[in-house]
Amino acid sequence: MASSSKRKTTRAKLNRENAVRERRLRKQAKKDARKQAAADAPSGPPDIPTGDDPDLDSEAAPSPAARVEPTP
Repeated sequence: MASSSKRKTTRAKLNRENAVRERRLRKQAKKDARKQAAADAPSGPPDIPTGDDPDLDSEAAPSPAARVEPTP
């Protein structure tokens, strides 16, 4: 019996399969990037004060919410 040269898979199905394959590759790449970023990130907060903390600044003005004026 001779082999059939007729294509048994439609072009649409091939395109869908390729799209699924590409999505899986992109998803795996994102997952790998997240793992790498987590491994590269420091394990804790830095111990060096940056001067941005208002609690450390003794000359900081009180916030507007702290200044409550009595009503007459």
